[in-house]
Amino acid sequence: MEKIFENILKITTRDDYETVLSHVKKLIAEATANGALDDPEGDNEYIREIGRLSILGANYENEYIKFEHIKVRKKSPLIKSIEDEMYNRDIRQKELAEILGVNEPTLSQIMRGKRSISMRTAKKLHKSLNIDAKLLIDYA
Repeated sequence: MEKIFENILKITTRDDYETVLSHVKKLIAEATANGALDDPEGDNEYIREIGRLSILGANYENEYIKFEHIKVRKKSPLIKSIEDEMYNRDIRQKELAEILGVNEPTLSQIMRGKRSISMRTAKKLHKSLNIDAKLLIDYA
């Protein structure tokens, strides 16, 4: 087994980081091929070297690589209420579109928050699904 960066305590360049990643992949392939990773509780030179290099790589990532956070769009209480009623009544989006008198793409845009709800549609939501009028006023 070839060892690299044996005396290095920290990775500081992108090139070294890429070299370490490539070497870890190679070590994993070798270790898998010769059965060195078969025992989950095992301890051998492959496991120790892969672990050591992985820590070096993780430390580099934490210090030098800026990962963008995943944006999670929170649904409005109105959309959540509509989805809950659809679930409770076992209504699919296609059926709700028919009930509301809108086409499916329009309803899809409403449900994703890409389109506002018209007064006519709000009234139908209130009458047909019993959606709270305050929710409709506050979030439509």
